[in-house]
Amino acid sequence: MTTTTIEVQERAASAAFGRRKVSPRVCIIDSKPHLRAFLADTLEELRFVTSECGDPEELASRIAEQQPDVLVIGSSIGGVEAARIIDTACNAGFRGSVILISARETIALRGILHHGLERGLTMLPPLSTPFSAQMLRECIAPLLPQEPPPKPEVDVAEALKTGWLELWYQRKLDARSLTPSGAEALVRMRHPSWGVVVPSAFLPDQNDPHFRALSEFVVARAIADWRYLLDHHGPVDLSINLPAKFLLDAQAVEDLCAWMPRHPAFGGLIIEIDSLEVAQHLDAMIEIAQSLRLHNIAIAVDKVGADWPELMRLDAFPFVELKVDRSFVTGCADDRLKRTVCKRIVDLAADYGARCTATGIESRSDYIAAHELGFDLVQGYLFGKPMGLKKFARAVSTKPLGTLE
Repeated sequence: MTTTTIEVQERAASAAFGRRKVSPRVCIIDSKPHLRAFLADTLEELRFVTSECGDPEELASRIAEQQPDVLVIGSSIGGVEAARIIDTACNAGFRGSVILISARETIALRGILHHGLERGLTMLPPLSTPFSAQMLRECIAPLLPQEPPPKPEVDVAEALKTGWLELWYQRKLDARSLTPSGAEALVRMRHPSWGVVVPSAFLPDQNDPHFRALSEFVVARAIADWRYLLDHHGPVDLSINLPAKFLLDAQAVEDLCAWMPRHPAFGGLIIEIDSLEVAQHLDAMIEIAQSLRLHNIAIAVDKVGADWPELMRLDAFPFVELKVDRSFVTGCADDRLKRTVCKRIVDLAADYGARCTATGIESRSDYIAAHELGFDLVQGYLFGKPMGLKKFARAVSTKPLGTLE
């Protein structure tokens, strides 16, 4: 197969996917679960809808059910078996692209590429092991959607009913030692046509009658995920985001307290409430926070920014954490006004005996600035993006990040 052939096929694949109104689908075929998981995680970040196939005998049914656009054949698949997979796929109606993963270029690899071309498939350049996420992105680049993702026409009620919702987790780290210090849960929707969808595309207005059900889902899933992490890694302190309206409902608060684990390893649940909502219901939030502490639940004030004076001179301050809005953290290394606001909030938290978290850190300079300003915790893409539960469990089991100074 010549380079010219590959380039022509790549252009054709790119043009085809650029016209798509939904995310392309990929089926990963390999007997090694850890490789399938790595490939799925990376491809989902690129807006692919993924499925896995550990047994080639299941491939025909997977193609019929999910109609993938891409097959990724892993390195554990031998030459004869790979050719059989290609035949099975074609016989099942597959007409898309194939990526082969191999330890090195071999005669067998060339034979599989030639066999796929003869069957009319688009054979993309093979990936040699070991490979990085960036190498996979470059290989799959011709298939990436060329248009911005559309807003799914789905409401939260349908997502709850169909089981499309899940929680992803982003690590919080100690600002001094960069050791893990819990994680924040963020709701995501895994749509069958659009792949992983961020909350802005589907979260309802707080007056929506289904918002209560969504809040209850977040609590229940976080508790279930905490138990999973306990079994697979150890206890991890979790925080979730809820609207103040949920906590203003006495029955909802009673249910929330009843759902808390009684396990001795459970360190408690942190509920993050937007600072604007806290300010609107300040007296009620103070009373609720005081009550919840006795049930192993704490309230953190999220997205604190220019409104920080609203939290000054309170007779009671039962909030466990102040999280500074990312708009004041990002670029604070070079912006005197932002540094001033951050420092005021850090000092305010210290005066009340609460911890202070810098959110949205994406650069080394902003981390150093946060460290110098005295933040207790840091959070942001510099230390890791939000990730699905199983990937997060693997990530928190790795060694500490060390220091960036």
